[in-house]
Amino acid sequence: MPVTQETPLLGPATGRATSSAPAVPLPGILVPGEGSPADLPGFWPGFRGPGRDAVSRESVPLARDWPEAGPPVLWSIPVGPGYAGPAVARGRVYLLDYDTDKQADALRCLSLADGAEIWRRWYSNPLRVQHGVSRTVPAVSDKHVVTLGPSCHVLCVDADTGRDRWSIDLQAEYGATVPEWYAGQCPLIDRGRAIIAPGGKALMIAVDCDSGQVLWQTPNPRGWKMTHSSILPMTFAGRRMYVYCASGGVVAVDADTGAMLWELTGWKMSGPDLAPSPVEAGEGRIFLSGGYRAGSMMLQLTETDGRIAPRVLYRLKEGVFGSTQQTPVFHGGYMYGVIPSGALVCLAGDGRARWTSRDQQLFGKGYGPYMIADGLLIVMGHNGTLTLAQASPDGYRQLAQAAVAGKESWGPMALAGGRLLVRDIKTLLCLDVRAK
Repeated sequence: MPVTQETPLLGPATGRATSSAPAVPLPGILVPGEGSPADLPGFWPGFRGPGRDAVSRESVPLARDWPEAGPPVLWSIPVGPGYAGPAVARGRVYLLDYDTDKQADALRCLSLADGAEIWRRWYSNPLRVQHGVSRTVPAVSDKHVVTLGPSCHVLCVDADTGRDRWSIDLQAEYGATVPEWYAGQCPLIDRGRAIIAPGGKALMIAVDCDSGQVLWQTPNPRGWKMTHSSILPMTFAGRRMYVYCASGGVVAVDADTGAMLWELTGWKMSGPDLAPSPVEAGEGRIFLSGGYRAGSMMLQLTETDGRIAPRVLYRLKEGVFGSTQQTPVFHGGYMYGVIPSGALVCLAGDGRARWTSRDQQLFGKGYGPYMIADGLLIVMGHNGTLTLAQASPDGYRQLAQAAVAGKESWGPMALAGGRLLVRDIKTLLCLDVRAK
């Protein structure tokens, strides 16, 4: 059935706030499905989970070993070409997919129990497949789902029904440049606002999720562009800020006003694009990493007379610690990640490697995602091999490994109530990783 709106769509501000200038709508279709929300526990409301740090804090015990075939597959469904990861809330799985037949972006709401589709909201977006199409994870709150599509369309819908709330075309409204291989920035919902980094006319914007009103926008005098990196929310010296790696450097924006707090131009990519996001590393530290010879960098924030500034603590070469695609995980004072050679590495706070898996084929090209849950590292290899290891600085100890998916298993995983959602280039699977 065609989607209709009862109130005008709202759009980008010309100053700090606005109540006019309607957003560019995304006409499309809302299609009901036969699925129903599951009465199951678990909450993974967006990119890297509830803490935006790829660490699960659920109390569900996880298995320490698997059968030879891997964890039981509870369900699997075909998906369009891409690497978009799922979000999970209230028994529902949300996935921004791409329908190649309709040439449309499709936000799909699925049942966590069996993968059956509850509803689908799609809009036309003709694109050619270019290393896949979809790349982002929806952001979910109790009332809203916000997505950022491959062509920089932002859509907000009702989390239960899928009906439209508002939408913004970042290219049309802000002059955003679609990154190479399409947009990979995952939106953030924080304090009832969608936080997006368009580039172009505004480095960052905050949009009220209920009304679609743009509450503030950060000027972009340097003309920095959008990257595949996503925004990190953090608090330092009593100030809430959003940290983002744009095309020309890393910046921090005040969460209340959108004012620039600090910037550092010494961090940028020498290759096609930046994908990993900033990582909060405790005590006012921020860890940055990238591929294409970027390596990694640790920043220390300092505060003097109300002004916050970053300084570089150390830089590491790519072979010591770099990440081409996925964002490293900070846990228990240590940084875990897969470097371009395919080895899993654990770093101490001073940047020294505590251990490396030393198996160059273990994780393929190092493009696959990883997370920490119940004291375990869960790591997906480039070609669908899932590995379980101890999340400990004392050494690499592998517990289990199995081929569970296919090629290009690059999409971020989600863990909800002991159900692990993984994907490859064409299939989304739900695995039972609970202890028996």
